[in-house]
Parts: sequence; C-alpha cells; structure tokens
Amino acid sequence: MTLPLIAIGALGGTLSMKASRPDAGVTPAVDAQAMLQAVPPLAQLAQVHADTLHLIPSASLTFKQLLDVLAWADIQVQAGAQGVVITQGTDTLEESAWFLELLWQHDAPLVFTGAMRAASHVSADGPGNLLNAAIVALSPDSRGRGVLVVMNDDIHGARWVRKTHALALDAFTSPGHGPLGVIVEGRPHFHHPAPSRKPLTTPARTDHHVALLEATLDADTLMLDQVVALGYAALVVNGFGAGHVSEPWASRLGEIARHIPVWVATRTGEGSTAWASYGFTGGEMDLQRRGVVMAGQLDARKVRILLWLLEGRSPARH
Repeated sequence: MTLPLIAIGALGGTLSMKASRPDAGVTPAVDAQAMLQAVPPLAQLAQVHADTLHLIPSASLTFKQLLDVLAWADIQVQAGAQGVVITQGTDTLEESAWFLELLWQHDAPLVFTGAMRAASHVSADGPGNLLNAAIVALSPDSRGRGVLVVMNDDIHGARWVRKTHALALDAFTSPGHGPLGVIVEGRPHFHHPAPSRKPLTTPARTDHHVALLEATLDADTLMLDQVVALGYAALVVNGFGAGHVSEPWASRLGEIARHIPVWVATRTGEGSTAWASYGFTGGEMDLQRRGVVMAGQLDARKVRILLWLLEGRSPARH
C-alpha cells in the first residue's frame, strides 16, 4: 500500500535548538532532516518531504518570510501532499498561524507545531509534538479546517490560540473557546464540525506598516501624535477592559481615524470588547462615534495582522 504524502517545513525555533556546550544557551541548529530522525514512527505513517526553510528564532520572522512559507506550502499541496506541517518557535507561533489562516486556500490542513523544551533537553517535547502534528495533518477529519496548531496533545484553531505561559509545556490555550480537539492514542478527535472559511487574497504590496500601542495608566500621547506622520497604514490599540482608553487618547484616536483605520481591542487576555455599554469619553461608544472600530474577541496582535493583510490589498495612501 502506498503511504500518503506529507510535507514538513522547518523554520527553526526551540524545537530546532540545542546548546553547543554545557554552559551555553540553546540556539537553532537542528534542520528538518535531523528532526525527522528523532521521530521514527513517522516513516510508518507517510512519505515525508521535508525542507529547512529557515533556522531562526521565531521573534525574527517577518511577514515577507511567511508569504514565502505560504508559497512553499501551496506548491506542496499542488504536488500531492495530503497535509502540510510547519515547525517554528513558540514566541510568535500564534501570530504566524493566524497570518496563514487568513490566506490558506486549500482544504488540505496546514498544521503548526513547536516545542517548549529544546532538542537537547532530556525530556524534549518537540518530537512528540511533530508526530502529533503529522497525525493531524494526515487525518481526513482535519480537512477544511484551515490552519491548526498542535501542541501538548491539544488541537487549536489559529483564530483563538494564544501562548499564555512563558515556559510551561501546556503554554498554548484558546481562552474563552478551548481547543478544537485532542489527540488520544495517536488519533485526533475534534469536538465540532469544520467551520466555513473565507480566506483573503495574498496582498499585492508588503511595504506598509501597522502600529500597535497599548493603553496604560496615565500614558502620554507622544507616540500617538506621530503615528500618521510616520506613515503607518493603520493603528491598533490594546485597550483597557472592554475596549477603553483615557480621554487624551480618545481625542487623538478620533483625529487619527480621519486618516487611517484605527481599531481597539481588549488587553485583558479573554473576552470581547463592548459596543454599546459605556458612554464616557474614551469608552467604546464614544470611540465608535469618533470613527474607531472595536475588535470584538480578536486580540490586538491578530488585529494587527488582519489589518496588514487588508491594507496590502489596497493602493498605498498618499
């Protein structure tokens, strides 16, 4: 029997890291082929095409590099891959997964995974996560679900997943929603049917920028005052509570919204912005009257990515 084809693209991150000597910190060093050697059962499940796309910490990934990853993954599906797995560092994994979720056009699943412990760690979690990611990518039940994140036996949707702990093995959660499924005895079990999806088209330009600023107690407006002049295409504010800012910020946001899109999210980590509850200056009702958009349940980092992709489909503003 011919085994199905799966493609694995390695970007680096903790899963690829090891120390060059006992007293040194870990750095990216393990390429895609070496990763596969740590997961022998994978050869019994599928034919594997593996490429090392980058060997970098995920904090240094760029949108342009992710567009290159998208193009590579498209080619793999067109070449017959039943699913695609991307390995990368966990620092920005939730953002990379959301970026590609917005653009992924295929029914074949695109699965992200990583590791919280380096490859040289005595109890490294990377091989198990990679095997689970491959199992999910090969499952017919994963088709039509877009981009998935597989970590620590949980299957998360790219829209809701977040890294909510700096170091723990169960660092990835989906606050307010929970995982889409779990892996039990080597098989994925999804809790819900696949949702409908409407991917965006790939942006025509990539030379624009979206600012992200956080509202904090007694914050000044010095950076806000420069956003338009600096040429940003849009602004995201990580707001207080249900999507609120101070009175000085409310005034500035209204002025900025006359020139570029301004969205406000909640910095709380769970829950939604409000739309029609608070009427004070700087509350969500006041902000909407000033032309500001409330982000709902989408967190500020993911709003920034959404706006970058949307702005990239439009001609540059002058």
